[in-house]
Amino acid sequence: MRLRPALLEDWLRDYYFAADIDISSSGVQPYSMAELRAMTGLSQKELDGLVFGDGYSLGAPPVREAIAAHVGIGTPEKIMTTSGSSEALSLVLMALLRPQDEVVVVQPGYHLLVDFAAGLGCKVRTCWLDSDHDWRAPIQELTELVTDRTRAIIVNFPQNPTGASIGADEVDALLRCAERTGAYVLWDAAFAQLTYDSPPLPDISARYERGISFGTFSKAFGLAGLRFGWCAAPADVLAGCVRIRDYMTLHVSPLIELLALRVLENSEKFLEPRLRQARANRNILGTWASSACDHVSLALPAGGVAAFPRLVEITDADEFCEELFRKYGVLVVPGSCFGAPGHIRLGYGGPTDKLVEGLDRLSTALSVRAVRRE
Repeated sequence: MRLRPALLEDWLRDYYFAADIDISSSGVQPYSMAELRAMTGLSQKELDGLVFGDGYSLGAPPVREAIAAHVGIGTPEKIMTTSGSSEALSLVLMALLRPQDEVVVVQPGYHLLVDFAAGLGCKVRTCWLDSDHDWRAPIQELTELVTDRTRAIIVNFPQNPTGASIGADEVDALLRCAERTGAYVLWDAAFAQLTYDSPPLPDISARYERGISFGTFSKAFGLAGLRFGWCAAPADVLAGCVRIRDYMTLHVSPLIELLALRVLENSEKFLEPRLRQARANRNILGTWASSACDHVSLALPAGGVAAFPRLVEITDADEFCEELFRKYGVLVVPGSCFGAPGHIRLGYGGPTDKLVEGLDRLSTALSVRAVRRE
């Protein structure tokens, strides 16, 4: 296995913990342990009663039941709990794919979704979102890439980093294509609960026999540091994941699963306030983009809390992003981390005051650069 560098992680590793203002992240504002306990009623007695024994390979039964109810699939037998959705994605990809398998991916996209299959020796066929039309997903072009040799179609809607999504008709077209060829559809649903103008899309694993969905606490739940995720997949796929996991992580910590169960039992208490904050911040972002239209071109995201504006006067944003961090203390992600160097990923899920200040500093940096170029 030969993996390419994860450029996003390389960038954040160098800057994330030293930034004065972070408007780079793709998740909502994180909660504290005190907030988690208050919102779930988790007592000190319950924590003290936890025994740190081994866990279940697929996850504790009550947690799997809670996830099945949360995603609406009805059967916990299809659920596996993992250390974030990254572990789930990695295990499923390793269990399903073999060298020379054909895989369709979507760009710009998160490195695990677009590069991991290549590291496994697969033949990757790439569908690019349409930047000239608000990152519209060209479903017809995507389905035209699918052949009888396609093993998996990997998608992420609402999408990271663009915030683009698709409608019910487009989901239907994708599933019809997959059914014709027998391809698996791997759907990263990290942003599933973060939608603005339309309801969340139904979980793909409930609609298609070979549909596999992935969920996480790292985005909409505001619990990235908890490192909790899951996948919903056919039983034979989960069995393949366990065979691999037996050599790696074995299971999720019982402490993490206890906290996860309480969060899932009180999910709306975590999701609703952060979605409300994201809506307000999205409006602020849209107003800012309109006022800065000489410098940026932005398609307002349909979901998630990440936007992917184009820098009008800059074709390669790396140097500008470094300068923005050094001189202005603001962290964004250069689009080169997603194969689109003229863009930046801008996160708006954090505290509103930080977003406003970060956008002000970003505007200043863009204006100063424009004057310098004249």
